[in-house]
Amino acid sequence: MKSIDIVYALPDTATTVTFKTDDDLTVEEVITQCGILEKCPEIDLTSLAVGIWNRTCKLNQEVKDGDRIEIYRPLIADPKEARRRRAEKAKDEGRANKITGGRSGRRQS
Repeated sequence: MKSIDIVYALPDTATTVTFKTDDDLTVEEVITQCGILEKCPEIDLTSLAVGIWNRTCKLNQEVKDGDRIEIYRPLIADPKEARRRRAEKAKDEGRANKITGGRSGRRQS
């Protein structure tokens, strides 16, 4: 018998379901049969990414005993844009060189 954990995490809560089966199932089949969609109706598999043990995968990938399926929610902020804003702030505050973007020559005490 295969035991598979399915996890969907929000900023303040996480929902985990353990699903047991003897069948050879895909990620999508496990998610639809395990009951997590009833507990978290906001999950939309057509728009959210999924993964097994922190590695993204396709919905048609077969699962193995001990797998942990993770349903990823959309990012709140674009990581590239957030880094760009932090770099601009550092330049404005004098903590970064305005030309090269590297650390400023003066040290903060």
